[in-house]
Amino acid sequence: MSETNHVWRLRKRPVGDISDDDLSFEEESIPEPADGECLFRLNYLSLDPTNRIWMSDMDQYMPPVAIDAPMRGVVCGTVIKSKNTAFKEGDIVSGIGTWADYQVASPETVSPLGDIGSVPVIDAFATLALVGPTAYFGLLDITEPQAGETVVVSAAAGAVGSIVGQIARIKGCHVVGIAGTDEKCQWITEELGFDQAINYKTENVAEALKRTCPNGIDIYFDNVGGDILDACLKLMNLKGRISTCGLISQYNATEDVPGPKNYPMILMQRLKVQGFIILDYVDRYPEAISALSQWLAEGKIKVRLDVIDGLENALDTVKKLYTGANSGKLMIRVKNV
Repeated sequence: MSETNHVWRLRKRPVGDISDDDLSFEEESIPEPADGECLFRLNYLSLDPTNRIWMSDMDQYMPPVAIDAPMRGVVCGTVIKSKNTAFKEGDIVSGIGTWADYQVASPETVSPLGDIGSVPVIDAFATLALVGPTAYFGLLDITEPQAGETVVVSAAAGAVGSIVGQIARIKGCHVVGIAGTDEKCQWITEELGFDQAINYKTENVAEALKRTCPNGIDIYFDNVGGDILDACLKLMNLKGRISTCGLISQYNATEDVPGPKNYPMILMQRLKVQGFIILDYVDRYPEAISALSQWLAEGKIKVRLDVIDGLENALDTVKKLYTGANSGKLMIRVKNV
């Protein structure tokens, strides 16, 4: 075991885009677990849009990361010392941790990854720990898709959106994905089975939605907010459903963001609009993991990982999420297992 721990600490709240001096990369001593805790070595760090929320002091679903505290993240690691019978040396754990090589945890923050069969650890963590359950519950529990309905997904080539679209196809829906490059649009249609794709950077989204959704929109899975939400609201069918998973177009805003012009459609079309946080569904995780594991094994769900090696690259890499430069689930690999 190394004698040094590398830790990213939040030094100030970002204003607009994340800047290089918002966090610092430090060398520190390795912490010791207290009674009831374990010490684990980081294997993989998930980079997610919510990282930007945690850096801010905006109203949010968890306390913001404190200034000078280690940056929070979704992690996968290997237990190297335990003072809790829930963990033993060598266990692979995942949950909420920090951007650090070595960190202490308790059953309240991490849990064993469990039996993943022949699925590689990196794939299981990337799909089953966070983004898969987010897609599963955000689509199936909130919007209850029915065969033949039209589902539109924004950030459709992203970690959550790509799985949402594939689940919607499994349920027999007509699926339209919105992404930011021709390559991403080609991937979600040719590889993942989306029926149609819209490049929001080169097409008029409102006009493209009319073309690809001739029968209107029954379900919109929203990862971005902003103008794309407004365009979808205009075409929502009676008693349509909107699952609000993220608002990534607004996270780096430095001024107040105007509300959607088509907000009255919520009333006129009797729409259901519901936000959610995956932590709402922790007790039902086994349900999602069982279904997702089966679909993965059957080849009905495919995932694409965007993996960067080295914890020292976390700050530069997380910025890719807010420009659309990533392709698939964005992760930092510290040690392969």
